[in-house]
Amino acid sequence: MMRLRFLGTGTSSGVPQLRCGCPTCISTDAHDRRLRCSAFVECADGTNLLIDCGPDFYVQMLHMPRAIDIDALLVTHQHYDHVGGIDDLRPYCWKNEHFPVYCQADVERDLRQRIPYAFSENPYPGVPHFEFRRVEPFKAFTIGGVEIVPVPVNHYRLEIVGYRIGRSLAYITDAKFVPDATVEALKGIDTLAINALRLKEHVSHMSLEQSLEVISRIGPRRAFLTHISHDMPPVHEAARLLPANVSFAYDGLEIDIDD
Repeated sequence: MMRLRFLGTGTSSGVPQLRCGCPTCISTDAHDRRLRCSAFVECADGTNLLIDCGPDFYVQMLHMPRAIDIDALLVTHQHYDHVGGIDDLRPYCWKNEHFPVYCQADVERDLRQRIPYAFSENPYPGVPHFEFRRVEPFKAFTIGGVEIVPVPVNHYRLEIVGYRIGRSLAYITDAKFVPDATVEALKGIDTLAINALRLKEHVSHMSLEQSLEVISRIGPRRAFLTHISHDMPPVHEAARLLPANVSFAYDGLEIDIDD
């Protein structure tokens, strides 16, 4: 049994957005309050994976069991809302002096520039220690006993990756376009997490309609929408627009998946 926990389901500005009084931002429904996008996967073999590590990571982990470990970080891309909390991985680096970060080459370059103190020749005591492990689209690798396949998607002009984890789970965020090859690689999965920013068109993220179209092409048993902005109507209204096998994810939602 695999467990997916949505640590955050919001877009780069979070929900509610600062200085905004729209219906979603003033909603009193806890399902409309969204920290920046991240997820935690507990695999059947005991491997724990973090997908992205945004600026809300510290707060998100306070809601997890205190003694829980993280075995590796999977990074989808280098935008701040997906990597801005990487320094807060320090406590997990104390157990593993070479904490593994799986990412593409451009992400590694960006992170080395973002936190140069972690890679200096004589690092200050207590800084996090990371070991970058390069991923490439469609080239499978294993962590523990879990096979993981990076799958490419386009975030406007930026080529980023989602991840297929085991046989049954796939996680995609910030996609504007999902290539046919990625769709084929994900067919047969049980559970899909995928971004749906808002109802209107956006230059670099899929709208709800576009996301639903990709879901229908992949054909999972169920799908959960994430990376949602305040421009999406409140959940109690927007949920009426979804087919039966699709739901809006929310912060703290846990999904058990047979794998």
